[in-house]
Amino acid sequence: MPVASFGDTRAIGVFDSGLGGLTVARAIANDLPGESIHYFGDTARCPYGMRSESEVRRFALEAARWLEAHAVKIIVVACNTATAAALPTLQQLISVPVIGVIDPGARAAINSTRTRRVGVLATELTVRNGAYTRAIHNRDAGVDVYSCSASSFVSVVEDELATGAHVHKRWLCDSDVFDTPAVHKLVETTVAPLVHAGVDTVVLGCTHFPLLAGPITRVLGSHVRVVSSAEETTAELFDILSRREQLAPANTQPKHRFATSSNNMASFVAAGSFIFGQALNSIEQVSIAELEQLGQAV
Repeated sequence: MPVASFGDTRAIGVFDSGLGGLTVARAIANDLPGESIHYFGDTARCPYGMRSESEVRRFALEAARWLEAHAVKIIVVACNTATAAALPTLQQLISVPVIGVIDPGARAAINSTRTRRVGVLATELTVRNGAYTRAIHNRDAGVDVYSCSASSFVSVVEDELATGAHVHKRWLCDSDVFDTPAVHKLVETTVAPLVHAGVDTVVLGCTHFPLLAGPITRVLGSHVRVVSSAEETTAELFDILSRREQLAPANTQPKHRFATSSNNMASFVAAGSFIFGQALNSIEQVSIAELEQLGQAV
């Protein structure tokens, strides 16, 4: 595919295992307001964090090929688990640039830490893969990294939003949605190893986790900085599109399109609107059969 000229109005493709990647899509929409976004959430097969690397790699390839078929100009893997398992494969097999969220998250953690003791909250697969430790050590081998599996956080977010009880609320405006005694207790138990390790910075190594930032921050204490990859990923995205002269013109009216593998479209729309901060007006359902067919393509 030839490199597009300056003033490329094609959409930025974004995908995640479900709804969490909308935290990244929201940052893109806020920081790059002229850019169109085409988002795919593989909600029917969420969560990815407890699956095998080969399975996640296959799902990620299917999602990336689906976005590629919709003529996006770049793809953001807005899922730490998929980034850890599949980013090199996608970069080899997809015809447009593909970036992930782990390197930006690692950069944010290194820029934040003062004691060079960094904690990582991530899904089981991301922790097992060691992707954050490698990414951080590639930039500063002297940083001590303590990883902690928090796969249950994904289910907390997806299950709560699936109830539809927050259809008229907006994330950040109604940040107390997840601030309940049950969530607080879960967070307290989960992050205990990071507290004992004495870290001064914790990177949220899953794009679902920013929705639990309130309880996480309160349990860790005000002396611990909590960082996520959304803003850093957007900065990297801006840099790549600028260098390739593919930023949309300033006066472009962006189009935001959404798709999900879930059969419960109403739930996806309600939960997605809560995270994205505006209504999901253009949405479609993508069957697992269609995705699997794309994954088998040579």
